[in-house]
Amino acid sequence: MFHKIGLSVRNRFSLLIYALGYIGRLITASFLFLIHAKKASRKILVMQLLFTFVEALPICCILAIGIGTSILLLGNNFLLSIGQANLTYTLMALIIVREFGPILVAFVVTARSATAIATEISSNVVNHEIEAYIATGIDPISHLAAPRFLGVTLSTFFLSIYFSIFGLIFPVFVVQFITPVNIGDYFNNLFSSIEIKMVFISILKSLIFGMLISSSATFYGFNSGRASTEIPLAALRAVSSVFVLIILADAFITVLSYIL
Repeated sequence: MFHKIGLSVRNRFSLLIYALGYIGRLITASFLFLIHAKKASRKILVMQLLFTFVEALPICCILAIGIGTSILLLGNNFLLSIGQANLTYTLMALIIVREFGPILVAFVVTARSATAIATEISSNVVNHEIEAYIATGIDPISHLAAPRFLGVTLSTFFLSIYFSIFGLIFPVFVVQFITPVNIGDYFNNLFSSIEIKMVFISILKSLIFGMLISSSATFYGFNSGRASTEIPLAALRAVSSVFVLIILADAFITVLSYIL
């Protein structure tokens, strides 16, 4: 029994060390990709941006408007009844920009892109395409993983920005059909509630979440087995680990921001 526990702990520790080494190699390859990327690799980056950012943009914008409208309606009803209407704008800025926006965007990107990346790369492993890349002198990490790492990270960053813009600006126009609100006062109170620290934390979260999503998806894709049944398992492991890592990273950054 103790032998099995010790073996399990040792295997997990070895996997952690291997994963950290892989992330370091991936970051290095991504920097080199920015300096001298080949045409085929640049195409992978463009397609990743198209799939992760452009195609996911309408979903994130609709979610942002819906959440922002709900918060504004809550402020116009409940908070106003207890004489704390000004907290509505602080609450909107806090939830949309700092807390809920980045993590919700990360979940959308995970559901769409992490599964696709892990499935595609694990399919390459099963079909022995990775060996073909190596045999022809092409580094699979530089050619396959680096453009996806950059594409997902940049997409998560830009989606978070658009989520904040749509979640803060457009709800006031939707609410006009339900409860009229003075638009000028709304924007004055809203912009006065947004702090530089809040924006910085939002940017930091979006970049870290994007790196976690892309690195985990490519990592589990490369480490899938040779059988075709390993393809869905690689996607499942990638998504499961990403959700856990995002929640842990979000909690860590949030706690750290309140301490500092």
